[in-house]
Amino acid sequence: MTEQAPGAGKGLLGSLTNLAATLVGIAHTRLELLSVDLEEQRAQLLTQLILVLAALFLVGVGVVLAAMLLVVTFWDTHRLLVLGLLTGFFLATGLAAAAVAVYRLRTQPRPFAASLCELRKDRQQLGYRS
Repeated sequence: MTEQAPGAGKGLLGSLTNLAATLVGIAHTRLELLSVDLEEQRAQLLTQLILVLAALFLVGVGVVLAAMLLVVTFWDTHRLLVLGLLTGFFLATGLAAAAVAVYRLRTQPRPFAASLCELRKDRQQLGYRS
């Protein structure tokens, strides 16, 4: 007894059924990949947000305490000079941090890059030219 592939004796209807099943399988795989990409992006964003908030809080407290220490240290001699230097330093550092944040936002990798790459491969394998 010989074994036949599924749909081998069904003709055109069997071929169309197999094609539909294959397309559904491809779509299912791609949707799973997309959902994994979404979950990874969400987890990464949440982790970065928590770390940034913690860092901002802790650095902010440290900066305020350091500024107070410097002002108290130079209270009798150069308090206005120290306050001016600290103000300039904080403004320059804040502008530099904003510039770095904008640069990182502009150069971050595209979300769903893996899904898009797989979909491009699928389109090429199906012979679709864009």
